[in-house]
Amino acid sequence: CLAIILSICFPIMLKITLVIWAVIRIGPNGCDSMEFHESGLLRFKQVSDMGVIHPLYKSTVGGRRNENLVITGNNQPIVFQQGTTKLSVEKNKTSITSDIGMQFFDPRTQNILFSTDYETHEFHLPKGVKSLNVQKASTERITSNATSDLNIKVDGRAIVRGNEGVFIMGKTIEFHMGGDMELKAENSIILNGTVMVSPTRLPSSSSGDQLGPVDWVRYKLCMCADGTLFRVQVTSQNMGCQVSDNPCGNTH
Repeated sequence: CLAIILSICFPIMLKITLVIWAVIRIGPNGCDSMEFHESGLLRFKQVSDMGVIHPLYKSTVGGRRNENLVITGNNQPIVFQQGTTKLSVEKNKTSITSDIGMQFFDPRTQNILFSTDYETHEFHLPKGVKSLNVQKASTERITSNATSDLNIKVDGRAIVRGNEGVFIMGKTIEFHMGGDMELKAENSIILNGTVMVSPTRLPSSSSGDQLGPVDWVRYKLCMCADGTLFRVQVTSQNMGCQVSDNPCGNTH
């Protein structure tokens, strides 16, 4: 039994010894690949290949003075994570995700360059950033500077919702869309200014059938003298806006 146990343990111990000698490089003169200091510092003296590093509480990972700290991932992203905050450096992008917010500041002047603490700092795009790509944003106000336009572009569907209303103001406001545009309001929709609608994409009936197929429900858009808009269902040809239940009263 002792011989069998030794024959099983021998190759295992041999592999461990080879790993210690080849990787950690422990020899008669000490360890060639790393140094242990009394202050708790662990210094790597050569290029090291690691998978996951778990620093202890309030630990620091740094490089030598006047030398760069080079961290390379072999066809894999480099991920720095602390709790729910994660920094991922990939080949084509760098992403930062956090549930508690983030700040970027100059270590020399301590000036805050970018912060997500919107209660203390107003959100501004960092200098040199032309666009912001988000899936969902919650804010009180979105503006551009006085010399440039504010462009909001989406590939699919854009939803703008306000708990106490949505106010869109500008010298010129243009909406370009490939599908439908839907405006919903609990009370009223106010269009203040010159409103222009391009009819090139609006459906039109043929001269032979003014009302279209039977299953179509059509409405006429009407406006009161005070600017109030309302709709009237079209039930016959040449139908006007004079209906009994219009919101304009006597003036329409």
